[in-house]
Amino acid sequence: MSRKGNKLIAIPQGVNVNVAPNNVTVSGQTGTLVVDYPANLITVEIVENNKIKVSRKNDEKQARIFHGTINSNIANAVFGIANGYTKKLKIVGVGYKASVSGNKLTLAIGFSHPVVFDIPEGLKVVCPTPTEIHISGINKFLVGELAANVRATRKPEPYNGKGIMYFDEHIIRKVGKTAEGAKK
Repeated sequence: MSRKGNKLIAIPQGVNVNVAPNNVTVSGQTGTLVVDYPANLITVEIVENNKIKVSRKNDEKQARIFHGTINSNIANAVFGIANGYTKKLKIVGVGYKASVSGNKLTLAIGFSHPVVFDIPEGLKVVCPTPTEIHISGINKFLVGELAANVRATRKPEPYNGKGIMYFDEHIIRKVGKTAEGAKK
């Protein structure tokens, strides 16, 4: 029994959902997202009170695997169209900075060359200050992927705390060798 798969997904006002035999199209003012699903294993239908119900056709292993995943993917698409997703990153380090020009994100993070990222279609990247990056869009996967790739270029290190980290991320700091040796 899948708890995640059995949850009904409420459709907010201003969001249109069309169920086809192999995919679900979620559209609204901000854009359109399509979620594919295996029609031979999963059934998606719109029930009363403007809710989406995802159910599996049988109890095979593949159907059980897809049940919760498809439900979560549709819920993420509905939430993304209604509200959008945002990831905020901060840059810590002397001389480290970021800038956006056109559809390119440029990072100066201590390498001998600037690191340039192409901003995918459908995402909006803003740098309110040179040490902050705000990535927003309707697709949860794309927002998270770009944020993770930007963070991976210079992960925060535990000794000085320098690097690129999420706003709500807490880095556990370590003491250096000299501080540890002075205790003895």
